[in-house]
Amino acid sequence: MKLIRCERGHYYDVRQHSSCPSCGVAGLDVAAAQGSAAPAEAMVTQVRGQAGPVADVGVTVAMVRKKIGIDPVVGWLVCVRGPEKGRDYRVRSERNAIGRGADMAICINGDEAISRENHAYISFNPRKGSFRIAPGDGRGMTYLNGEEVDVPMPLQAYDRIELGQTHLLFVPLCGERFGWENGEE
Repeated sequence: MKLIRCERGHYYDVRQHSSCPSCGVAGLDVAAAQGSAAPAEAMVTQVRGQAGPVADVGVTVAMVRKKIGIDPVVGWLVCVRGPEKGRDYRVRSERNAIGRGADMAICINGDEAISRENHAYISFNPRKGSFRIAPGDGRGMTYLNGEEVDVPMPLQAYDRIELGQTHLLFVPLCGERFGWENGEE
């Protein structure tokens, strides 16, 4: 069993869940946190705001996180068809790699037809308040509203994304009416 600890302290089996079943937050590789020989790159995410053996040394930090101190959610993908139907995935500021691998920002591990790494990317531009979807490096195709994504394309509210057997609905939080950098609470 491969246990992962989410940033809120819950433990769960990464082979059964792509994020914490209690709170939906991605986790930290427990073996790496306990000082095993595993490299820092093996960590899924860092535990934020907790003292202890894990540090953010060498980890690239999004500009929004650097400015406001957190890596806030800016939108969601909701699985409306496929092996993980009903599950949601958080979209964070800047680039989000999508794949089956536990180290992906958006991990959809229930669909074997999705590339393990970098099947596609969703990005949020905090300066413009806009979202885009781009093809990844994987072999699999990505579709936006039924059209092939072969170059970066604008992503709008309630657009449908298809990856493998998975169909996702995009729900933005940030944009014209709300933004984390505006000092809103």
